[in-house]
Amino acid sequence: MLGSGEFWSARTILLAPPTASLSETFQSVQVDRLQHGWFLAEVQRLRGRVYLYDGAIETRQLSSDGRFIHPRDETSWHLLVINQFGQVSGCMRYSLADEAPFHHLDVARSALACSDKWGTRLREAVEAKKADAQRREISYAELGGWALTEEIRGSRQALRMAMNVYALAQLLGGAVGTTTATTRHRSSTILKKVGGTGLVSDGLELPPYYDPQYKCEMEILGFDSHLPNPKYKVWVEESRKHLANLTVICAESVYPGLEYLGVSAAGPVPRYSRQRLTLDHNQMID
Repeated sequence: MLGSGEFWSARTILLAPPTASLSETFQSVQVDRLQHGWFLAEVQRLRGRVYLYDGAIETRQLSSDGRFIHPRDETSWHLLVINQFGQVSGCMRYSLADEAPFHHLDVARSALACSDKWGTRLREAVEAKKADAQRREISYAELGGWALTEEIRGSRQALRMAMNVYALAQLLGGAVGTTTATTRHRSSTILKKVGGTGLVSDGLELPPYYDPQYKCEMEILGFDSHLPNPKYKVWVEESRKHLANLTVICAESVYPGLEYLGVSAAGPVPRYSRQRLTLDHNQMID
């Protein structure tokens, strides 16, 4: 059983995309391009370090300052875990993809999508997920960019991150979606523990596969934010309350004058150094 004190011991930061509607969902929203950009760069550096060490990417795939950048980073939500030293120790990307055609999705770039036997079945399974979302008037989303430092891999904090994704999706109106999850460091196991399931097409579940791009075994999982594992339903509900009370950081206002709706405008340059993050905890993190 998870003790609440231990469960919430790490800090959480939520980065929002510029197109998000925030004022009715979250208690506090901070519009600050500098802070958003700095945290996003730290997320990308963490990914770069972890993926490079695991052998999933090569140095040439990183930016000159060590960041592993995804094309949808700027337009996605990002969940961050901050350790006791004020450093980003975990991250996950949540991307709404209602209008994206299949060939623009991350799953379309997987090795399974290129398989003569399973490629068509994968597309059919994903299109079924998107149709389900449209029928239920909820979103279709992709999860990705999950990276954890060694000290929290396989820990309760890793489990917490997975629950936070379900909670975030619920706060944003609900979603079904997909993710490509590595079996390395038990990532796919943790996601399945919270409620992720294998994709099914014509009664056949899509198998795990080896992805030569990332040099590891992978699984493509589906999720439904309204159907977490019943064992963790209470914790997902607690996560939702927790996230709703965070200060959310976004790069820019969606509408001019948004500050009159309770959204704070950009403040002074954030108090941190390039070597170590030092935050005003009352304003920026839970």
